[in-house]
Amino acid sequence: QVQLVESGGGLVQAGGSLRLSCAASGRAFNNNAMAWFRQAPGKEREFAAAIRWIGDTYYADSVKGRFTISRDNAKNTLYLQMNSLKPEDTAVYYCAAGRVSRSDYGAPRKYAYWGQGTQVTVSL
Repeated sequence: QVQLVESGGGLVQAGGSLRLSCAASGRAFNNNAMAWFRQAPGKEREFAAAIRWIGDTYYADSVKGRFTISRDNAKNTLYLQMNSLKPEDTAVYYCAAGRVSRSDYGAPRKYAYWGQGTQVTVSL
């Protein structure tokens, strides 16, 4: 069974940092692109960052320079290091996996597997 399990969310003050983790079953992780999406209340799910199997990374403009996505293929784990957090980063963060081409990394519909989400709340 394919599983993605996120952890690491929480409450942090503006300017602080959090690191999210996503533990994946082998089938979900191997040879797949991995990504983080987020969804704030009343808003659509939006792309935050992605990393393909070969290691190239992509970021939304809103998080570029503050967030870093990485993967440990030996541990089947995806990470998102979030620095200089802002209140507008408050959202449920979802881990996703799929056979996604470079042109589709920002499209949620292209990802076959999803985690249950972890809440990140950034206070003033």
